[in-house]
Amino acid sequence: MTMRPDESMVHGSKALLQQLPSVDRILQWPAVQALVATHGHTLVAGEARALVARRREAARAGLLAPAALQPDTLAADLAVRCRDRLAPRLRPVLNLTGTVIHTNLGRSVLADEAIARIVSTMAGPNNLEFDLDTGGRGDRDTLVEELLCEITGAEAATVVNNNAGAVLLTIAALARGREVVVSRGELVEIGGAFRMPDVMASAGAQMVEVGTTNRTHPADYQQALNERTALVMKVHTSNYAVQGFTSAVSEAVLAPLCHARGVPLATDLGSGSLIDLAAHGLPREPLPQEMLRAGCDVVTFSGDKLLGGPQAGLIVGSRAAVGRIRKFPMKRALRMSKLPLAALEATLMLYLQPERLVRDLPTLRHLTRPQSQVAAMAQALQPAVAQALSPRFEVGCVALSSQIGSGSLPVDRLPSAGLAIGPAGSPKGVGTALDELARALRGLPLPVVGRIAHDQLLLDLRCLDEAAPFMAQLPALREALGMEPLAG
Repeated sequence: MTMRPDESMVHGSKALLQQLPSVDRILQWPAVQALVATHGHTLVAGEARALVARRREAARAGLLAPAALQPDTLAADLAVRCRDRLAPRLRPVLNLTGTVIHTNLGRSVLADEAIARIVSTMAGPNNLEFDLDTGGRGDRDTLVEELLCEITGAEAATVVNNNAGAVLLTIAALARGREVVVSRGELVEIGGAFRMPDVMASAGAQMVEVGTTNRTHPADYQQALNERTALVMKVHTSNYAVQGFTSAVSEAVLAPLCHARGVPLATDLGSGSLIDLAAHGLPREPLPQEMLRAGCDVVTFSGDKLLGGPQAGLIVGSRAAVGRIRKFPMKRALRMSKLPLAALEATLMLYLQPERLVRDLPTLRHLTRPQSQVAAMAQALQPAVAQALSPRFEVGCVALSSQIGSGSLPVDRLPSAGLAIGPAGSPKGVGTALDELARALRGLPLPVVGRIAHDQLLLDLRCLDEAAPFMAQLPALREALGMEPLAG
């Protein structure tokens, strides 16, 4: 009697289920015992159970081939599962997007000195909160306060884990339960839907808007100041630009108005450059030291943007204002841990040697890299990349425009260069082919992240310091695209 197809499938599934070895049996195989010796019983047994469960599901669905139950196959698949389970989720990548300070790719690349300081700090106990002179309890702020004061000219300084936290803490410490005056043109969204009105509310302050979106005048601030005013807040609009019929009140003009009424003035610079970028051919950003000289009582800025360090929120200002901020209970919840503190200290020390910054600070080095140097790298890479992707893709050298990124100088562009990759032949299916290529690049051992624009995949080479790590992966890229290895 001939069985119907569905009966045949059920019969085959039952047979395969009966052949499926138990977890205990798998764990006794020599190859798996070697895995246990390497990774321990707990991990290997857990992955073995998961593997058997997946095979069981496939068998019941009629999707399991008999070869998948061979001991060698099961052991090999188990080894892959163990390897993948232990693979780090946070991985280094090659940033070829053209955005130097990329929010999604870790922002600023740390200097070698900062990395070395992190390693040495983690290698053993350290004096995070221990005063080596007195032998008593210390304050972690002292590790960087002197440096920040020396560089910016501030009377006092403190640090927290990010700049949003610095703004939140400043408002909460100086204006909780009272009014904070801010221009409507400066109600920025810091990122991730964290908007200035939300920051004010979270800090327990009442926001008082003055002026309009495009124009705010000194009289607007004067009319808003009263006995309930605890703080006037200025916010540098570093992540967008309003052009045309505009007017804003500078900190230098605003400070005397505030101080005449006994109200402190705080300004958030966001991106936080500590040097005049114009001296390096880049668009100029306001400096904390300038804001302090203009009369600001508090200045907040980031550590991981233009400053080129780890994620941090830096607060500098008058001794009285910073003292209140430091003593506010929220400060402990936002404090920096020893790793970013170590990196921040090492980064700030680089600023004591400004002549070496372009060489030693990766962020500044990438931002100031001449287009001719980037173009020369593109010319050197193009033949090998074209050969690796032939005949499916064509590769050419192109001039590109990089951007600074992470909300810093959003309008300005940096002349750059790179590779433009597009499917060879008919334009049909261009999007699918480029998506496949982008996935293959991201799937490399050292993932490569570019950008797709104008029916091409663009690899901006501004942030590629060395070509070797990229070149070494070209055979793996060809294999990932299902192409035959190149002869020779």
